[in-house]
Amino acid sequence: QLQVVESGGGLAQPGGSLRLSCVVSGLRPGYGLNFYAIAWFRQAPGKEREGLSCISTTGSTNYADSVKGRFTIFRDSAKNTVYLQMNSLKPEDTAVYYCAINWNPRSPVCTIQPRYDNWGQGTQVTVSS
Repeated sequence: QLQVVESGGGLAQPGGSLRLSCVVSGLRPGYGLNFYAIAWFRQAPGKEREGLSCISTTGSTNYADSVKGRFTIFRDSAKNTVYLQMNSLKPEDTAVYYCAINWNPRSPVCTIQPRYDNWGQGTQVTVSS
């Protein structure tokens, strides 16, 4: 069974950076992280969950306009980990950040819609001076 654990959240100043990690376990035997689509989402208090970025099985990426140019998603298949590098943070980036994953070996694209079956518990990111 797939399990996803996020980490790396915390307090950052406006203009600062954080790197979130998403460690995945329970992959199908013989198949690495590159057979899965993985995405990052966030949810601020009183707001709907927002898709931020995803990485497909082929390594293609997709970003929401709100984070394009500031956030970068990448994976380390050897560590079964996907990262979200967040730069130029703003107070409006404050939210709980979630990682989600789907088995998706046949599709070269990914989605930042919340159509994922496996989710982590989230990690809090607070951007404040």
